[in-house]
Amino acid sequence: MAHAHHYEEAIAIPAKIESVFAYVDDHDNLAGHMDRPSMMMAGSRLETRLDEGRGQTIGSHIRMRGRVLGIPIDLDEVVTERVEPTHKAWETVGVPRLIVIGPYEMGFDVNPNANGSMLRVSIDYDLPPKNAWLGRLFGKLYARWCVRQMTGEASHHFARGS
Repeated sequence: MAHAHHYEEAIAIPAKIESVFAYVDDHDNLAGHMDRPSMMMAGSRLETRLDEGRGQTIGSHIRMRGRVLGIPIDLDEVVTERVEPTHKAWETVGVPRLIVIGPYEMGFDVNPNANGSMLRVSIDYDLPPKNAWLGRLFGKLYARWCVRQMTGEASHHFARGS
């Protein structure tokens, strides 16, 4: 499914691709920023529920729920592609209840480089069906924040020598 908007970021990580993939394949590491209060989430956090596949198998579901500024957030993601140790993709299913972005696809690629690995995280998204004006104002900012949280966590993890 083609989406109207795209954001991606790549970062060099001084670790083997297998180690980087293992770290970002763990949903708690990759998307832990959604479980913690933040300014981008207006001080809110989402509760994440993983199925038995823990978001690490094709077809595995990741469910997130919560409230931001009193507005309910509810989304279900499904893993659509997983090629260890280089690629993973997932997308929202159904109609996600989000505020500044609508349905989306995300993914990451890990490739070797001279000093270890290159991690690229991307999101392709549409504006939310309700209040698309909020998406036009804040969608790109949110997409950038989310991708940078993911690349930043991985970078910090491996910079600590973990």
